[in-house]
Amino acid sequence: MVIDTLHNAARYESLHPLFKKALDYMRQTDLLNTAAGTYSVEENTIKAIISEAPGKKQETALEKFECHNRFIDIQYVISGTEQMGWKPRPDCKTPNGDYNPEKDVQFFKEMPDLYFTLHPGQFVIFFPEDVHAPMIGDGIIKKLVMKIAL
Repeated sequence: MVIDTLHNAARYESLHPLFKKALDYMRQTDLLNTAAGTYSVEENTIKAIISEAPGKKQETALEKFECHNRFIDIQYVISGTEQMGWKPRPDCKTPNGDYNPEKDVQFFKEMPDLYFTLHPGQFVIFFPEDVHAPMIGDGIIKKLVMKIAL
């Protein structure tokens, strides 16, 4: 997991061959004025998902304590304040259902080891070994999730 600001994003471009293209999209798009929806950045390898929704209580978010096998997430807060829970995947022992290959998601019945807060302009990179519970907060959270194929 990596947490930083978009200002420092160039430091992470070498972590994956598609990161530069994904981060360029984040830097060059007027995200505040882009409507919620799913946008193809590079067919079958990078997509951008913009959502705008009310934050959830911790208990509700933990119902979808999730990780992915085929995609890396870069989650970026556009507006609002978002808290997230995190735990290393090897420490998650209790699956909450089977892995869904169509949606590339595995849920767990676990408690996070830590919670952190992101403000506008900040992002987190979740790799497959990062189990996370996003969208914890009060008020409306507008965010971008970049899905980057491994």
